Amino acid sequence: MYFRDHAVNAPERAAIIHAPTSSAITYGELEARSNQVAQLFRLLCLHTGDHIALVMENNLQVPEVIAGAARSGLYYTPVNSHLTAPEIGYVIADSAARVVFVSETLLDVMADVVPMCPKVEHWYVMDVEDPPSPFIGYHKARNNSSPQPISPERLGSAMMYSSGTTGRPKGILQPLPGVAPADSDAAVRMGRGLMKFRRGMTTLIPAPLYHAAPHAALAACLQLGGTAVVMGRFDAHQVLVLIERHRVTHVQMVPTMFARLLALPASVRTEYDLSSLEAVVHSAAPCPIPIKQKMIDWLGPIIYEYYGATESYGFTRCTSQEWLAHRGTVGRAVLGEIRILDDAGIPCPTGEVGTVWFVGGSRFSYFGQAADKSPTPGGPPGGRTVGDVGYLDADGYLYLTDRKDFMIVSGGVNIYPQEVEDVLMTFDEIEDAAVIGVPHDDFGEQVKAVVVLKNGFVETPDFRDRVTAHCRESLASFKCPRSVDVVDSLPRLETGKLAKHLIRDRYRAAVHAAAADSSTTAGSELQP
Repeated sequence: MYFRDHAVNAPERAAIIHAPTSSAITYGELEARSNQVAQLFRLLCLHTGDHIALVMENNLQVPEVIAGAARSGLYYTPVNSHLTAPEIGYVIADSAARVVFVSETLLDVMADVVPMCPKVEHWYVMDVEDPPSPFIGYHKARNNSSPQPISPERLGSAMMYSSGTTGRPKGILQPLPGVAPADSDAAVRMGRGLMKFRRGMTTLIPAPLYHAAPHAALAACLQLGGTAVVMGRFDAHQVLVLIERHRVTHVQMVPTMFARLLALPASVRTEYDLSSLEAVVHSAAPCPIPIKQKMIDWLGPIIYEYYGATESYGFTRCTSQEWLAHRGTVGRAVLGEIRILDDAGIPCPTGEVGTVWFVGGSRFSYFGQAADKSPTPGGPPGGRTVGDVGYLDADGYLYLTDRKDFMIVSGGVNIYPQEVEDVLMTFDEIEDAAVIGVPHDDFGEQVKAVVVLKNGFVETPDFRDRVTAHCRESLASFKCPRSVDVVDSLPRLETGKLAKHLIRDRYRAAVHAAAADSSTTAGSELQP
């Protein structure tokens, strides 16, 4: 994250607008403050390759701390501020952070974290002049530092942690390039290539900056001299307000945000002028075909998609035009080469489902407790996979069917939950859906749907039968849910990813409990 040229040439231009408070920071102010942070790191004797961490909600201090680290040759780890104290403590300790920056609103949680992280040397807290020990007031420390650049500057890097949907989060370490920040434009290349960014843009960031995609969007926007409008939390109606108010040109979202926008009344969606939009980019989770089609119908062919992992060992990209010609695809590879392999490591023919591997993408290694994690066995030399399952068509477009971990095996037949979820999402009464496999004496597993109803709908006695009949119009009988449960909500990460392991594990625990106690039922045990 480097923007000195813009600070020199247009110091009064707004770099970041904090939507919840309507406050802003200019390029000149951001340059001075990030230099002060870099000077503070020097004073604390942090050296190239050392680590810091941030535990904060979206605010104007996040980018200045990150920018200070990025021009000091440091690794910085933004930590999910919604984690529990043990979860936060694990990430901070595992990341080897020497210095940690926290928000005032998180002081109570962080007080429990401190004893878990004995190797942290300094704890800085925002907006508190005289905080309790061991915390130090950030603003006083920053303001006592010089606003002049350190010399020499060296490019640092984010060390993001994986979302941890199938295990403990893993630190993902990219090698430092060993150059001055101005000599690298990796963020710009990614922004232009995957997110269609351009110079002078205005981007809306509706997601937390501790996630990889919003962080990358902010970095690319600032290096291109644009303005980033940062929301505190996602609100569908407020997104439309901000697009009109700030003449937003680019937005990055996840499919859950699409669904919530489409759920707004048509009168609300048509009330705002969205003509400034040039690109709406989505990633992080599969987008149901009906949802994406409705977004293109509404906003036009400005919906772009990319697919990849936090590890950045491979990416695909897809325009609206490509998607309309290859409905359901996540695009073709733009980084790394895609291989589809079966369980024996044999390449699958075109159109046949297998595990998705990337070869020849970016270099990275796992850090901390995951440092000795070897590449997943069974893949091509140098290949990496996160366990997604899919296939390639004749034109090289990739289609994802699900995560391998969530595949259902019923009567010896493989069933991919995402396919069933996509059909459920076309049922008029369903707002959200998850499909899992639950234990079954005869078939091994049986297909269960767990759904959330849209506002205004209630579960009727014939609801399950109507859902099943709807599914049978598009799916083979063996793929259709054998049971349907209605719940108030489903556990989703802020990236939009469904935390399906939580649902599956709770149902399996309920089934095992029922086996031990006939008075217990799976349905009564779970409300995700």
